[in-house]
Amino acid sequence: MFSTLISDAETFLRDLALNNTRDWFHAHKTDYDTKLRDPAKALLEEMSPRLSTLTGCPISTKLFRPHRDVRFSKDKTPYTTHLHMMWSVQSGTRQDPVLFFGINPSEVTVGTGMMEFSKDVLTDWRKMADLDGDYLASQIKSVTDKGYSLWDPKLKRVPPPFDNDHMHGDLLRHKGLVATGHPILSGDLVSDLDTAFADL
Repeated sequence: MFSTLISDAETFLRDLALNNTRDWFHAHKTDYDTKLRDPAKALLEEMSPRLSTLTGCPISTKLFRPHRDVRFSKDKTPYTTHLHMMWSVQSGTRQDPVLFFGINPSEVTVGTGMMEFSKDVLTDWRKMADLDGDYLASQIKSVTDKGYSLWDPKLKRVPPPFDNDHMHGDLLRHKGLVATGHPILSGDLVSDLDTAFADL
């Protein structure tokens, strides 16, 4: 079921990028439903028990809708040109991390993390970076050494009360933490995602 998901999605999304109108999308909605939406939903369900075993936590899923929220955007094109799937790890803690898989017209992306820390989690992140940044840096390095990279920190400066020359100022400038990559896929999508999410 998943063997053609990436190629089908890339083809559909390239065409959509050239014809990003409601008329075009509605004329091709059957293709979207059968070649993108339905296989993506099946992939979300297929990976859920695997990710539950990997994380030790229950998993909830989300397939992002194709419609863009254009209310506050200068770009009024109605549809996204990517297909995004997300698994939320129901950790029972103050904030749940997510794992995600996305397809756009030219590449695939896998990732994990928290897009933006809640206020109390951000406070604890900064305490951890200050008091045991070496440990955090080593954990991050174990992921980046496998070819993944962190999203850039949101802040340009180290936040107070920390010194600008803090040895872990790069960690303190983050307001969330997400690692992503573009793994080489063998053709067995489930197996490839198993490997990628285990690495992350």
